[in-house]
Amino acid sequence: MRIRRFGSVTAWVAAAAISAGTTFQAAPAHAAPEAEPTVQAACPVTDAMIRAANYWVAHGTDLASTSWQNGSFYTGNLAVVLATGQSNHRTFPWAKANNYALGVDPNRPFSPDGQAVGEAYLDLHVHFHPEPENLVPLRQQILDEVASVERGHVGYWNYAEAVNRSMPSFARLGVMDGNAAILEAMHKLFHHSERVTGGGLFNELTGLWRHDAVTPVFGSRTNGEAFAGLAKVLEALPSTDPHRAEYLRVFQRMAVTIQWTQRPDGFWNVDLLNPWNHPGPESGGTALLAYGVAWGVNHGVLDPAEYTPVATKAWQALQTKALNTEGFLGYVQKADAKPWDPPGTATETAAYGVGAFLQTGRQVALLTPGCHP
Repeated sequence: MRIRRFGSVTAWVAAAAISAGTTFQAAPAHAAPEAEPTVQAACPVTDAMIRAANYWVAHGTDLASTSWQNGSFYTGNLAVVLATGQSNHRTFPWAKANNYALGVDPNRPFSPDGQAVGEAYLDLHVHFHPEPENLVPLRQQILDEVASVERGHVGYWNYAEAVNRSMPSFARLGVMDGNAAILEAMHKLFHHSERVTGGGLFNELTGLWRHDAVTPVFGSRTNGEAFAGLAKVLEALPSTDPHRAEYLRVFQRMAVTIQWTQRPDGFWNVDLLNPWNHPGPESGGTALLAYGVAWGVNHGVLDPAEYTPVATKAWQALQTKALNTEGFLGYVQKADAKPWDPPGTATETAAYGVGAFLQTGRQVALLTPGCHP
């Protein structure tokens, strides 16, 4: 069967299958993880990352809260440190000021949005500040949720973005603590979201996720979060995990559709299967999808020949069209937008989009000649 790119992909898919004024300074020698060497300083990818992070800490809004958006931004801010060995020294003070607490939703004690900061806390713990008390709030909430899941309450992840906002913390803590119960509860929550909620949020035919049980549209940000979240979970889990094969299967199935729905300009539409619905560029979903693709290539689960051009084309679009010379990242869809809402304009940005851009940059740098040893 002949497969064509985004201009006519809809029918095919339906039928077949990353301090005000502060600049980055040298971080402590132990800042870079042993597994991934820091990239070279003279690298356009990391130059763009530093520019974007500096701009956001100088001009961004609501930098102090434990919102899910800040979970994305501060995880991305640490990605800059891990990629370059340089820091603006903003993430640890943020975490300390919040006492490593999670976001609070009085109506949802185990809200994935509230747990989204867990990834930044875990990165701080693993790479920079390993004081065990820092993870007490995150660990306690996850253990409480595990106990609830064991009592049969498996519907907490009733929207696809939970795969990125909550699932990586489950995977990393489960492995770190050697706690099989956490990993088993994680699988029950994932399975319910994937197969049960609203008949299953993951659609095998299209290889894409709906936001929730009533949403008919396969949005780029929704799928970007699910795709990026699965990449982080796969990175955390050992090959012996009994459910890893299922997470990998979904990840690779998604990658097929993600590849063929990429627009000629490198972005993805807000509505992945409808190129005529708000066809402007969208940075948040594009960065998240590019993260997953680049991660997949870097970790040997996606074919480099087939998928490296997808990641680099998306990064080129983000770096040249969405990011201006000062470091402002535009075309980010509003945080509360629905999958069928318009994309952001050139003057619209948000913390989650900047965070996704920074996280993606770390993966793309490893694919870029001259950007790593």
